[in-house]
Amino acid sequence: MVTLDINGKRQNVDVPGETPLLWALRDELGLTGSKFGCGMALCGACTVHVDGQAVRSCITPISVVANKKVVTIEAVGADPVGRALQAAWVDVGVPQCGYCQAGQIMSAAALLKRTPNPTDTQIEEAMDGNICRCGTYTRIRAAIKQAAAKGGAR
Repeated sequence: MVTLDINGKRQNVDVPGETPLLWALRDELGLTGSKFGCGMALCGACTVHVDGQAVRSCITPISVVANKKVVTIEAVGADPVGRALQAAWVDVGVPQCGYCQAGQIMSAAALLKRTPNPTDTQIEEAMDGNICRCGTYTRIRAAIKQAAAKGGAR
């Protein structure tokens, strides 16, 4: 049994400690917003926050996140940064297929929380490893800049 702090709620999951966080979230807790993409931390579809840092949940064992704060896409809109990003994503029209978007937003939120007004280079570095097969990278950058300009990071 591992106790996790997921989106502000303590949750117990009865799985081995080496179980990837992604599977505990999806299969045990029903939080299906984080997606399985590659299983090797290369695509970013599974990105969540662990103590405020963007982490690939497909390779992170739940034993590593016990007693740490995990935030998923389901709760990212509970703070001003997440709300600003979600609004910008819609306003700019970022999603096409939508599969990667949860991971993209989670990586962008971690960036804006540590760097409220990022440069293009900082955005590219923070978003590196988040793959969008539809190629909406230009709109993703525009949405991040819009969220930053509207003060979402404050």
